[in-house]
Amino acid sequence: MPEFVKVAKTSDIAPGDAKAVDVGARRIAIFNIEGTYHAIGDTCTHRGGPLSEGMIVGTEVTCPWHGAVFDVTTGSVLGAPAPQDVAHYPVWIDGDDIELEL
Repeated sequence: MPEFVKVAKTSDIAPGDAKAVDVGARRIAIFNIEGTYHAIGDTCTHRGGPLSEGMIVGTEVTCPWHGAVFDVTTGSVLGAPAPQDVAHYPVWIDGDDIELEL
């Protein structure tokens, strides 16, 4: 059964920014896109770059290491050289708490 885990506060992530969090063995990137929060795996599937440190344009993030592009709303890879999608995690906002469904 899925569980929701509190990982951050909404005030921790300004609009247009991202934050990486560790939940167990998972490194997850949380993005604030115009007040809506999205969570995907933080590790690029090409060479392991930190997506939370990438450039965000609209709902796309570009890996800072080699330029692979991912959709922050789904985890889908949109541009090479990444060979596959990253995980997507449903987000729940409870007051000022950001919770992820794992």
